[in-house]
Amino acid sequence: MSRAMRRHPKRILMTADTLGGVWTYAVELAHVLWKHDIEVVLATMGAPLSAQQRADLRQIPGAELHESTFKLEWMEHPWDDVARAGEWLLRLEEELEPDIVHLNGYAHGALPWKAPRLVVGHSCVLSWWEAVLKEPAPPEWKRYRHEVKRGIAAADAVVVPTASMRDALARHYHSDIACSIIPNGRNTELFAPGIKEALVLTAGRLWDRAKNVAALMESAPLLSWPLYIAGEECPPSGGGDTAAGRHSAVRRLGRLPASGIASWMSRASLYAFPAYYEPFGLSVLEAGLSGCALVLGDIPSLRELWHDAALFVSPDDTSMIREAIETLIRNAAYRQEMAERARVRAQEFTPRRMAAGYLAVYERMVQSAAAPASETEGQCVS
Repeated sequence: MSRAMRRHPKRILMTADTLGGVWTYAVELAHVLWKHDIEVVLATMGAPLSAQQRADLRQIPGAELHESTFKLEWMEHPWDDVARAGEWLLRLEEELEPDIVHLNGYAHGALPWKAPRLVVGHSCVLSWWEAVLKEPAPPEWKRYRHEVKRGIAAADAVVVPTASMRDALARHYHSDIACSIIPNGRNTELFAPGIKEALVLTAGRLWDRAKNVAALMESAPLLSWPLYIAGEECPPSGGGDTAAGRHSAVRRLGRLPASGIASWMSRASLYAFPAYYEPFGLSVLEAGLSGCALVLGDIPSLRELWHDAALFVSPDDTSMIREAIETLIRNAAYRQEMAERARVRAQEFTPRRMAAGYLAVYERMVQSAAAPASETEGQCVS
């Protein structure tokens, strides 16, 4: 059957970066789509795959990988690389003939694709800047704003993980395109409660100020339990103050594979994440599945996802962060209650639910592309 006659997608060309949570999201989604007889071809950018990422991919039967190291659109001086990546992606489309092009970035949404294009808004620099640095992004990000806006405007459909991210796209890029809100999902078989220990855990990129790990480090010497931190310490461009915040109350675990993170989360009684900015937060979901009581930054996206299943703190208030953690340390019954609430809430965000959302969007896109123009005039994808 020709691509134009199909009513359901059979092959998807999906971009992914290898530097953060988008990789985890892409592999999780590709794995569950495979169970629906949909082949996902991953085209990666940003950095070479790690050994762990290659192992992740081997868990998906028939997974196909096209690898590159082109810079991502949020990196320093990226635009020559973004253009070359676009040429490479168009060649892949010509060769592979996907039914859908699923872009986990913005700028390539404006390319002249033959297949319907989906843009997924996982995060963006302008909303990061506003949330973390408390000011608008400076003029040097004007090109970024323009490219993101073009990509969103050209998309046949846009997906975001939260209503908060939808609102951010509308505010910063004046986008009036309808977005489908599809929360990310995580495999419940990998993350489960174990024998809980007296420790506080956090995970994320230490170099990313959005994660606000510095506030936890400042609080750590006054906490009754030690603080364990998992995650890479240096940004992709190198550098980073890796010596900052070293204290005997802080135990650094470095970057861990998924199995290592799962092991620590199964042991941790508390997970603290007082973030300034986090459009979804896969690590919070993993901690919730692992039966950790949650202390989270009081920001719209985390409120939206976790509401009564976490204690919320002002990211700017280290005293409040410390007091929230100590409250859960001192009161075992309350801690257990909050951990159970987090686990129940986390179990709602399954890969199956995520896949159902994407399948519905894909099918609308394929059917709209196959329909005569007169049938689709004036219709919205979402």
